[in-house]
Amino acid sequence: MTISLFSELSLRPELQQAIADQGYTTPTPIQAQAIPLLLSGRDLLGIAQTGTGKTAAFTLPILQKLADAGVKTRPSQPRALILTPTRELAIQIDDSVKNYGAHLRLKHAVIFGGVGQGRQVDALQRGLDVLVATPGRLLDLMNQRHVRFDDLSVFVLDEADRMLDMGFINDVRKIVATLPKNRQTLLFSATMPREIADLAAKLLNNPMRVEVTPQATTVERIGQHVIHVPMAQKRHVMVDLLADQTMTRVIAFTRTKHGANKVTDHLNAAGITTAAIHGNKSQGARQAALEAFRAGKVRVLVATDIAARGIDIDGISHVINVDLPNVSESYVHRIGRTARAGKDGVAISLCDSEERAFLRDIEKLIGQRLPVMELPAETPRIATPATQRPAQPARRPQHKRPEGHRPEGHRQDGYRQGAGQGRPAQGATRNAPRGDSSRPVRANGPRG
Repeated sequence: MTISLFSELSLRPELQQAIADQGYTTPTPIQAQAIPLLLSGRDLLGIAQTGTGKTAAFTLPILQKLADAGVKTRPSQPRALILTPTRELAIQIDDSVKNYGAHLRLKHAVIFGGVGQGRQVDALQRGLDVLVATPGRLLDLMNQRHVRFDDLSVFVLDEADRMLDMGFINDVRKIVATLPKNRQTLLFSATMPREIADLAAKLLNNPMRVEVTPQATTVERIGQHVIHVPMAQKRHVMVDLLADQTMTRVIAFTRTKHGANKVTDHLNAAGITTAAIHGNKSQGARQAALEAFRAGKVRVLVATDIAARGIDIDGISHVINVDLPNVSESYVHRIGRTARAGKDGVAISLCDSEERAFLRDIEKLIGQRLPVMELPAETPRIATPATQRPAQPARRPQHKRPEGHRPEGHRQDGYRQGAGQGRPAQGATRNAPRGDSSRPVRANGPRG
């Protein structure tokens, strides 16, 4: 059966009203496929990237299941657990729970590290229907006996491959070991490396598989380019690129926190409003930077890969890879920040000679050569730009960490109580809700 309207789904009137409140009518492909399966109680393996609507795809059935059960919450025993790798994504999922559950009397909270745990413990003790959490802080509270899962009926593991990338997979296994065997389990991942496939086989019971995009493919609406430029000149090239006023809202990715700070300082000194977001920033600073970027007060957001997934901000015109990622799948997630909600976008990668092995890996993954873009005319500083590819493959570089700085990816785990907000995802029809955004955009199904 082909689902073309939310009204065709067997959702409670309260949920239908919440969807209508957001101005949505048409589900995205993953919502149309996953929601009926989840309403029937099946386990689910979802292969989907952020922006496809997956958050709303699992949030709506969870809220329906909990409301239908009519069970009273008990202190410190949530009825549903949604585990996600970063605090930003946890906050956005909690916003989805808030928005879609606006007409239901269900309690929810989000917990993550980097802030005091007092308010989190209070929320748990009052009883919760839905708990959204990052692994590190959740494990800490479990070890302190502030949370148990005797009453748990639904478990969602979101961004499973990102959990693996960030080193959380052992924490995830410890948490899963405490969950009831009799539960509904949902696992979502953009890619399916062997370790995640093995984890899925152990977690899921006779699951249905929903795959809405080919694994590790790029968005067709993104114009992708590469500029060959020496590492030392990349920040100067950034300034010259940003002389183009069509670059209205830009995310620039660096490999390290130190590099993000250097780029931010350089652009601000050139009069370009810029903010950085990475693991060394406090939660307050990170949220302030995101809100300033979302509100248009900051033109460029410089980020490490912590922001490559889960940051759902509309109107990003360009993504610039100041450093090419050493994991080629990260390239796909980075550039996916643009060309959302049915719009076009541009991704420009700055490639030093030592990064050509990374470039070859990326091109192999996406199945195409990136067109070479000439250096901006305003950049006479570059003495010997490599505008042509070498005849012989370059030797894969040995990666050295900048002295005194760790690469991004260590544990990033805070609290906010409340039930979220949806946004439409690319490729769907007008007026579908999204799951991973802070405000709805009335085009193209909910994002997740």
